[in-house]
Amino acid sequence: MSHTTLLALDGLTCGHCVKRVQETLTKLDNVEQADVTVNEARVTGSASAEALIAAVEGAGYHATLSADDSHPKPDPLTESEPQPEALTAAVSQLPASDAGDSYQLLIDGMSCASCVGRVQNALQNVPGVSQARVNLAERSALVLGTASPQTLIDAVSNAGYAAEIIEDETERREKQQQSAQIATRRFRWQAALALALGIPLMGWGMIGDNMMLTAENRSGWLVIGALTLLVMIIAGGHFYRSAWRSLLNRTATMDTLVALGTGAAWLYSISVNLWPEWFPMEARHLYYEASAMIIGLINLGHMLEQRARQRSSQALEKLLDLTPPTARVVTETGDRVLPLSEVQLGMTLRVTTGDRVPVDGTIVQGEAWLDEAMLTGEAIPQQKSPGDTIHAGTVLQDGSVLFSAQAIGKNTTLSRIIQLVRQAQSSKPEIGQLADKISSIFVPAVVLIALLSAAIWYFAGPAPQIVYTLVIATTVLIIACPCALGLATPMSIISGVGRAAEFGVLVRDADALQRASTLTTLVFDKTGTLTEGAPRVVEVVLFNGAEAANVERQAAALEQGSSHPLARAIINHAALASLPEVAQFRTIPGLGVSGILDGKPLLLGNLALMEQQKIDTSEITGTLAEHAANGSTPVLLAAEGKIVALFAIRDPLRQESVSALQRLHRRGYQLVMLTGDNEITANAIAREAGIDRVIAGVLPEGKAQAISQLQQQGQQVAMIGDGINDAPALAQADVGIAMGGGSDVAIETAAITLMRQDLNAVADALAIAKATLRNMKQNLLGAFIYNACGIPIAAGILFPLTGTLLNPVVAGAAMALSSITVVSNANRLIRYRPPQD
Repeated sequence: MSHTTLLALDGLTCGHCVKRVQETLTKLDNVEQADVTVNEARVTGSASAEALIAAVEGAGYHATLSADDSHPKPDPLTESEPQPEALTAAVSQLPASDAGDSYQLLIDGMSCASCVGRVQNALQNVPGVSQARVNLAERSALVLGTASPQTLIDAVSNAGYAAEIIEDETERREKQQQSAQIATRRFRWQAALALALGIPLMGWGMIGDNMMLTAENRSGWLVIGALTLLVMIIAGGHFYRSAWRSLLNRTATMDTLVALGTGAAWLYSISVNLWPEWFPMEARHLYYEASAMIIGLINLGHMLEQRARQRSSQALEKLLDLTPPTARVVTETGDRVLPLSEVQLGMTLRVTTGDRVPVDGTIVQGEAWLDEAMLTGEAIPQQKSPGDTIHAGTVLQDGSVLFSAQAIGKNTTLSRIIQLVRQAQSSKPEIGQLADKISSIFVPAVVLIALLSAAIWYFAGPAPQIVYTLVIATTVLIIACPCALGLATPMSIISGVGRAAEFGVLVRDADALQRASTLTTLVFDKTGTLTEGAPRVVEVVLFNGAEAANVERQAAALEQGSSHPLARAIINHAALASLPEVAQFRTIPGLGVSGILDGKPLLLGNLALMEQQKIDTSEITGTLAEHAANGSTPVLLAAEGKIVALFAIRDPLRQESVSALQRLHRRGYQLVMLTGDNEITANAIAREAGIDRVIAGVLPEGKAQAISQLQQQGQQVAMIGDGINDAPALAQADVGIAMGGGSDVAIETAAITLMRQDLNAVADALAIAKATLRNMKQNLLGAFIYNACGIPIAAGILFPLTGTLLNPVVAGAAMALSSITVVSNANRLIRYRPPQD
């Protein structure tokens, strides 16, 4: 049976040590997962502690069984996690946010996936860093280990970027929002400036003089060349600075391609403009509009991307907003309202109906019903009494309690959930952008080919050598302009995302489409995702000659005034305009309610209440078992000492769930239900829905662990959920898919959001993702073939056969044709319809 073993480690000093120990442990036959830091290893599997210690010792380090490992932890895939009523014990399994030193860095200058890899490698190679996770969307890095803050900043600086340490959450939020707003405004005016010049020039080239230099227009084109250079500096300077930094670091990115393409076009054009006599008449074509248009369009794309990132970051911060800014502290002189930052451990606090709990604590006085959906995902509130633990961010629905503060600040359960979300987002599987991978090899190769070809023609070519040399070098760079390669992926994404929106699927980032196309396993939350999230009475079973109208009236009267979901289900089912008053009404904690109506004593509650009150339930045993097996919650009504009715209450499946899941089954996906509900209810729902596998009774960390476990088994996993409690699992999954009617945090943590409340949108989203990836590959392959064929021709490979060189005008036309081909192919996605089989 799987269990978790904690090992205390000694001798690890850097990320390389951590990686070596982790690889050593995961290679053992009986190890399913190993999470390693410089001080500790958490190993899941059936391997013995002795075998694990021996493996670590064999790798050259020291290990001992941790004192905290007093008992095995359950494997979330094979054993049930604690139920909501055992939440207090389960919370202790969440990783402490201050386990070792951690630093949050804001990074400036990152623009693509290769930048993320460079920054992450720079941080990971710092001595003392056990883990570094870089988040491109937030332009941030989370670093764990013993390295000093200044060392981390220096490492990022040496990699060609800027960094600063952020310790205060409020400061981090303000700086990120301010930076995003500034970047959006900058990209907007840069795009407008470049397009204001490029569009008229392109129009003139189509209806005017075809951009050919003559003696009459030379002065005018010289002015336009100067204006183009000014636009390149003002609106595109960041491309050239980034390309220069990449060059200094011996790497290449898409910015390098942009810089080379636009720079080559302008340099060729200005050369023709200044020294037309050096060029044959047919080669005196100008490319100023290409430089301006490329810069304008790419800046426009950056602006739209920045807007999406800004919205995502703001919505994710709503996790922090679950904690109220103040707390009501009980003192000897009365209650005082204090800022949350001033609350200390051990203080006594008060919360009443409607309040959010400010910090974690233990109830010392009073009873209440708390909505813990942000932790458990379940709609039914939990009753709390003295000695029970309550958690920051939960809502007190009914009652009033005094509690002692036991965890504050970053140590609360909510703060630790936030940390889980951030870490899971930063540790998504590495899926590099194919265009960046190609460009890292392609750009240096193109430059080398251009220089080599120019040198050959200079030393071995016909006279005038300088003309042939310049034409060869310029033509190679123009034909290798990054237009097609740069448009290949973005155009497919724009078309694919737009088409997905028409089907009610909102895609937050481009990586989501790529990851969604390779999924093998779909994991569904139960409440609010597969089900409607609103319990209701599905059946009323009568006993002892009772009448339906009468028992519904009695039950609703007893429950009037209660906000409990089960009570509201009974009241809504009765649908009575007015309800009679109940005499001698009494709440029986954890069991139900009692009262007298029309002179008859009534009891309404669970089986335990009936047994406590000595009510004979022998005749309904079979009925109780039947409804429990069907996933219903039975509420019993007794009148004058006899059972008269059973209200079967259930959160029903969404209308389309079964058909949608069958559709996904036919596509070959494995379907898993992951829920905090109890195993009996979960299995009943799974049987009805057609789910392959059930993982029940899990809390937020357990959900993320379960997703990680599936990934360790080689599965490509999507998580579909709607609650705040699903956020860590949504972030951990290869693709997080949120129901549009769910919480804002779930929606913004997920990479894909279903805007229509229909699980068929999941099948549509996955089909569109596959079509988009296929289209991207076609575009990239086409762009690569174009360059693979065009560059040798531009370098003069056909000169021995034809006696002529490729004209830069033809090179420009080929470049334009390749872009048109890419755009046309991507536009096919606009008409794509997902199969409905």
